[in-house]
Amino acid sequence: MKRSNKLRLTALAAGIVMAATGCGVTGSSSSEGKAAGPITDMRIMVPNTAGGGYDTTARVAAKVMEDTDIASGIEVFNLAGAGGTVGLSRTVNEKGNGDLSMLMGLGVVGASYTNDTTASFEDTTPLARLIEEPGAIMVPKNSPYKTIDDLVAAWKKNPGKMAVGGGSSPGGPDHLLPMRLAETVGIDPNKVNYVSYDGGGDMLPDILGNRLGFAASGAGEFLDQIKTGEIRVLATSGEERLAGVDAPTLQESGIDLIFTNWRGIVAPPGITDERKAELIAALEKMHATDEWQEALKQNQWEDAFMTGDEFAGFITEQDQRVEDVLTKLGLA
Repeated sequence: MKRSNKLRLTALAAGIVMAATGCGVTGSSSSEGKAAGPITDMRIMVPNTAGGGYDTTARVAAKVMEDTDIASGIEVFNLAGAGGTVGLSRTVNEKGNGDLSMLMGLGVVGASYTNDTTASFEDTTPLARLIEEPGAIMVPKNSPYKTIDDLVAAWKKNPGKMAVGGGSSPGGPDHLLPMRLAETVGIDPNKVNYVSYDGGGDMLPDILGNRLGFAASGAGEFLDQIKTGEIRVLATSGEERLAGVDAPTLQESGIDLIFTNWRGIVAPPGITDERKAELIAALEKMHATDEWQEALKQNQWEDAFMTGDEFAGFITEQDQRVEDVLTKLGLA
């Protein structure tokens, strides 16, 4: 299991609640001049391991598009590494490849600053923001902490001793949430023992094995384990409770913090205008289906759909916010 070294990082600036190859093949010509019908030759890269939030989102989107005849033969594949920046580098390097796209979010934006990469989201072709979701503070079923108050009380006694797991690199949502939580409850974030994993799939064994004091991530990645009782959610970080998850919000628990993550999809730079329009149109059709609306409910996702230039502006804003914060922390 791939896991980075433990990180001890400083507090985040107030107000950063987030609303996130090289072959050069040009596959876009395959879509030009075709009669209207399902789009073809679409590949969605997931830049972390199977089982995580990006992976689930990509596979659900692909299934909905295929089940509703919006697309056919979609290939979803994983290319994990360096917090998602291996996938980002490949996407940027495949200039003009209209068949390739990448599922991404706040985690990869942060990782683009904290890992050794020259790839930037400014070099991609933004297609659509798909979802938003709150974070969840989770423990295994045999944890001694039954409430968020129990956890915070123990954490305050010895912050450095309690391992805090997250499925993202520094600057990503699973890192930002516990750092913001520590700051809010009066714990020095310099003392937080954050353990970074390459996605929720990699983190799951250590949650179930009780090797973490708690984990911070999206509940959607662990719904099966939450439903069976193997994982217990102590609190969630949105404005409202998550349907189907028996846990209060942080605010309900007297902790004044709201935090949300987001995910979207981008393509390589230099794809044709025709292919870009075709891909965005397919995602717009998917968003309008009953099947997608049902998937949002089942996975505890919030609808946060936006496309094209609007999404590009949103990424630029998020990128600047993350850069500002990580620069203050000495991590960018």
